[in-house]
Amino acid sequence: MILSMTGFGRSEGVFEGKKITVDLKSLNSKSFDLNIKIPFRYKEKEYDLRKLLNDRVQRGKVDCYVNVESLSEVSETTVNETLVKSYMAELKKIAADGPEFEYLKMAIRMPDAISSKSEDLTEEEWNFLVKLVEEALENFGKFRQTEGKILQDELTRNIDNIESYLSQVEPYEGIRMEGVKERYRKSLSEFDQLDETRFYQEMAYYTEKLDIAEEKVRLAQHLKYYKEVMQQENFNGKKLGFISQEIGREINTLGSKASHAEIQKLVVMMKDDLEKVKEQTLNVL
Repeated sequence: MILSMTGFGRSEGVFEGKKITVDLKSLNSKSFDLNIKIPFRYKEKEYDLRKLLNDRVQRGKVDCYVNVESLSEVSETTVNETLVKSYMAELKKIAADGPEFEYLKMAIRMPDAISSKSEDLTEEEWNFLVKLVEEALENFGKFRQTEGKILQDELTRNIDNIESYLSQVEPYEGIRMEGVKERYRKSLSEFDQLDETRFYQEMAYYTEKLDIAEEKVRLAQHLKYYKEVMQQENFNGKKLGFISQEIGREINTLGSKASHAEIQKLVVMMKDDLEKVKEQTLNVL
């Protein structure tokens, strides 16, 4: 089955007066690219979070945000006054003409300018956060499945279109080859002397060269294989990408050999659907 690389999942809960929210979202990427933003109190566990996400998400450009909001009316934060003043002094050296308030606004955004008075991270709170992350991952996975179903329907429709266009090539093949033979006859009739044996040898050579039977067979096989991989294999985006490249090669060869206006039209329509397939395949996990 197909899973989309596009995903979104959220979970939230309350632990000892703190509302903790976990947001996960992803876009397509050739590999696993994780951007994680967590409060300072969880920094010591960042590696464990990254490993958990890496094992479950597999591939994509992923953003993970963990936010903690105090539900208590009593402030649990403090401003590091000495550090803020130091930041302001350094900023003034860079831009001496700025107003004092602008320096302050920039300084309080610097690392450790505002810190929490809360106690160290406990095992219970960490386990609670892991549970929230797993819930967010579950919702994230459901989103990917839903998007994957839509994606699979679109890909199937485009592949079916290419198969339909391929089936429409056959009625033109006989007409096409007769036209090719007639052109060669006219060209050769201009010569005073014509070796009949050589004529048929040349005709056989060019008939074989312009034959598209093999391309049709290979293209049909690639289209069938593409649909099989969609149905049977998980995490199949890269493999589907390789198959779509092979489909493109056969369509291009078919077009270059065609020498018939109606077949060329069908080839153009095949290429149009193939471009949609390639674009959609980039978003398959």
